[in-house]
Amino acid sequence: MTIDKAFFELTPNTDILKSDSSQAEFNQNFWHYVNKRVSNVRLSNGRESLKQNASLLNKTSEKYGVPAYVLVAFLGLESNYGNYMGNESLVRSLATLAYDPRRSGFFTKELIAALKLMDKNTIPINAKGSWAGAMGAVQFMPTNVIAYGVDANNDGKVDLWNDKADIYASAANFLKKLGWKKGEKWGREAKIPKNFDYRLTGLKNEKTVNEWAALGVLKGNGSSLPKSNFKSSLIVPMGYKGPAFLVYRNFNTIMGWNRSILYALSVAYLSDRIKGGGKLSAKSIDEPLLSKENVMQIQNTLNLLGYDTGTPDGMAGPKTREATRMFQSDIGLVADGYIGYELLQVLQ
Repeated sequence: MTIDKAFFELTPNTDILKSDSSQAEFNQNFWHYVNKRVSNVRLSNGRESLKQNASLLNKTSEKYGVPAYVLVAFLGLESNYGNYMGNESLVRSLATLAYDPRRSGFFTKELIAALKLMDKNTIPINAKGSWAGAMGAVQFMPTNVIAYGVDANNDGKVDLWNDKADIYASAANFLKKLGWKKGEKWGREAKIPKNFDYRLTGLKNEKTVNEWAALGVLKGNGSSLPKSNFKSSLIVPMGYKGPAFLVYRNFNTIMGWNRSILYALSVAYLSDRIKGGGKLSAKSIDEPLLSKENVMQIQNTLNLLGYDTGTPDGMAGPKTREATRMFQSDIGLVADGYIGYELLQVLQ
């Protein structure tokens, strides 16, 4: 019965296939990405949301151990606090993408999960979402609704569109299951000394806060780091010219939600600002964005020089960053692994 209703007069959505095929023309750098997402309007709306929903947020935070301002920040980035949740038919989107051979397995699994949720009346048959099948204020895929969705008010549904109790509890439950550590910071802005060995940066390189301090690393405002044996990594999303961040294990939890470092830093920074924290100490850099073609050119050139970036795809991933770091080190540049305009100029 559910399948009959869901698939009645269903037709493919060719616009969705175009959306799935298209990629952004340019790779965004840290400042371009973060300034768009942590805007004054989003910050103001986030603080207002925190204030208006304080009672429910605090109750959720107490139960799951995730701070209220962190939950609000996630909703800010995912759906602009529930103001943009997508208006595509969930079944039609997922069925179209499941039919397309490129990622058929993934979307078939999500389509089946959505139908199961509809069969149990957990979500409505006419549910709307993004073109890729993400739902509600938290933009969960159907399998995530099954795994992490919470019916906080015990009405038999997981309403991620309208019920704030369900929305906050589902987001908090997801983060808790991903490993969020209660009472711990995500990290902080850092300041790196001159002549620092940037080969030590990156998520894979961990040291205690005390060890970073011994190497001359400071807080972003130039004051001393707190004494701590917390394991942490030093990341430089725009290389040695840009901001630096000392990130702890809750940052890795944020990346469990979305594997993009820029996304994770945006959530983290927005959450700090919503809480009442100030702007970053680092100054914004106006650097030309690299196109996909530019990045492919860098990848091809590095491959020809013997630095393995894998198959050139125009995406500045971990393998390309590591190849870049090795190349920079070999020719006497700062080995920060940053794929930016300066690297493009050197390789041309």
